[in-house]
Amino acid sequence: MKPILNIDDLTYTDWGRGDKFQAKLGAVGIKIGAQKLGYNVTIVPAGKCAFPHHNHRTNEEMFFIIDGSGELRVGEETFPLRAGDIIACPPGGPETAHQIVNTSEHELKYLSVSTMISPEITEYPDSGKIGAFLYLPPDAEGNPQRLRYVIKNRQTDMDDYWDGEA
Repeated sequence: MKPILNIDDLTYTDWGRGDKFQAKLGAVGIKIGAQKLGYNVTIVPAGKCAFPHHNHRTNEEMFFIIDGSGELRVGEETFPLRAGDIIACPPGGPETAHQIVNTSEHELKYLSVSTMISPEITEYPDSGKIGAFLYLPPDAEGNPQRLRYVIKNRQTDMDDYWDGEA
């Protein structure tokens, strides 16, 4: 496996759902043999975002804005973004929840780098969901594999940890 890939040689997969979430994702890490870090290039059209506002309890992410501009939402704050900006998103609670939004009229392109500690718990403060993710080795064709389980956060609905247990 060649440990180098030029950004011009990336192939992109469509990603997103609905009117708000839309992007093209270009896998990098798995194609160059990365084992403990995940990398991809994300291209977000004007007025969209690639992912919901979320925080990771285990993994840390870093983003580098390659081209374009937008906005970073962290917790309850927002920060302007432009080409050349480097963003740190450490693991933590809802105060570390983050989302990159393309607020411009042009595409926003950024490099994402993440630790790949598994299992991972991700929380989505806007919707109250919680996701559990298990990263698995690539399949025979080299495609990434993962188990994903996302639920509505029922913790606020529970009276007691032992509720419903015999």
